[in-house]
Amino acid sequence: MIYTLDHEPAHVHITGAGQAKINLRGADGKPEAIQSIGIKRADMRRLMDQVVEHQAHFLAEWEKIHGSKD
Repeated sequence: MIYTLDHEPAHVHITGAGQAKINLRGADGKPEAIQSIGIKRADMRRLMDQVVEHQAHFLAEWEKIHGSKD
């Protein structure tokens, strides 16, 4: 989920059995977990794999909502 009234850095929120916040552009340009509460490690690895796979889409959606940083 990307909230419309949110702040930089570009990130997504994951909610469900727990919650997580994932920076879409970490220090090396790859997504990195900022916070994770109540999500099992195996589930978090799976979620991170999905965010990596869809990173370009999530960044495009972030920019549609919040504009480009350029």
